[in-house]
Amino acid sequence: MNAGTVSFKKTQRKAALASLIGASIEYYDYLLYGTIASLVFNKLFFTNFDPTIGLLLSLASFGIPYFFRPLGGVIFSHIGDKVGRKITLTLTLGLMGISTALIGLLPTYESIGIWAPVLLVGLRLIQGIAVGGEWGGALLLSIEYADDTKKGFAGSLPMMGSAVGMILATATMAVMTLLPNDIFLTWGWRIPFVASLVLVVLGLWIRIGLEETPDFSETKKQGNISSLPISDTLKHHWKDVLLTAGVKAIETAPFYMFATFVITYGKNMLNMPENPVLTAITIGTLGSIFVIPFAGKLADRIGTRKVFLGGTVAVMLFIIPFFMLLSTRSIFLLTIAVLIGFAIWSVITAVLGTMFVEIYKPEIRYTGVTLGYQLGAAVFGGTVPLLSTFLINTFHSWVPVSIYIIGLGGLALICNYLIKKRMNDKLKTDHVEVEPVYVFSNTTINNM
Repeated sequence: MNAGTVSFKKTQRKAALASLIGASIEYYDYLLYGTIASLVFNKLFFTNFDPTIGLLLSLASFGIPYFFRPLGGVIFSHIGDKVGRKITLTLTLGLMGISTALIGLLPTYESIGIWAPVLLVGLRLIQGIAVGGEWGGALLLSIEYADDTKKGFAGSLPMMGSAVGMILATATMAVMTLLPNDIFLTWGWRIPFVASLVLVVLGLWIRIGLEETPDFSETKKQGNISSLPISDTLKHHWKDVLLTAGVKAIETAPFYMFATFVITYGKNMLNMPENPVLTAITIGTLGSIFVIPFAGKLADRIGTRKVFLGGTVAVMLFIIPFFMLLSTRSIFLLTIAVLIGFAIWSVITAVLGTMFVEIYKPEIRYTGVTLGYQLGAAVFGGTVPLLSTFLINTFHSWVPVSIYIIGLGGLALICNYLIKKRMNDKLKTDHVEVEPVYVFSNTTINNM
């Protein structure tokens, strides 16, 4: 093995590490806000309201940025496809780090009045825009550097970002809440926000030291850079965007089911204590950190599509037993149900990014994967808790919710089949150009 090969191998490992660390830091900063929204912000930034209204406003300030994530995706995917992946990832991480640190330095309502909640929400919106552009870039950074035989594993690493970020945020706040309450409310809560700058600097140092990804460099060398990536994507690949959004349905809906709706269902409909449910979710999230890379490695051996099909069918088969286990009102069985649910979700999410990347050519890849991912998350993800609650209250049964999830599984399978068909049709009609553009190797497409 010559020096150049050794150097490139080191760069590949560095790119994978940069992808994982960067995504984890971004989600740590993003989710840190949610862990203390109801503990601090309602008391320090929304104090001029009735306590209940203040709490609702505090929680709303956590949720509103989810609607700005698609905007961030559009902005940064345009930069990523036109200028490069590296600069985009530097911008999103820097933007997230600065906005997070500023939240920790904000004066309270007592000091500057109404400007306190206004600035808080403004910085939170910036967080939403930054994280909206992060996912696609982190994914491409890892996959576009990886060897053809390791793209499944490479694509799974940034998918661990949300899980690692959630664990870091929860653990950090668990430590800080050990402080006396008056100290915690005065300055203790600020430490995790300001201290995150250390992690951001580490992430930026790793990312800045990388060269542009090989795929984008080759695209730029050949003069194939799109002048307006989003226009080209919507004009020529709108079907692919809709199909990837449909595939995303079976990944995003179960996540909100296992991580969010189970809290409401257990507390309000089964009269179970909240803490054991939260503990089960935390354990499930921790388990996903190990399942996700395992599923990525498995995808490199048997193909991304086979792993995805296995995870999708598993969700469709498990959703009814999931509710049956919850209905026992046993904390132990609920924990088992949540653990299994997270494990199955981890299998799907591990290969989702790699499957999406395989669909789009390099010049509009950032835009394509981001639009499909964010559209699917908006339509099928955030609506799950509300829709599930409505169905259970209307029919007084969890069966309609199970049917809905099974239906999303069917939708995802159909969309995945149509994607495969479109890719194979393109391969047959233009095999010379397609191989380096739409797929990574013949092995990959044959495994799909």
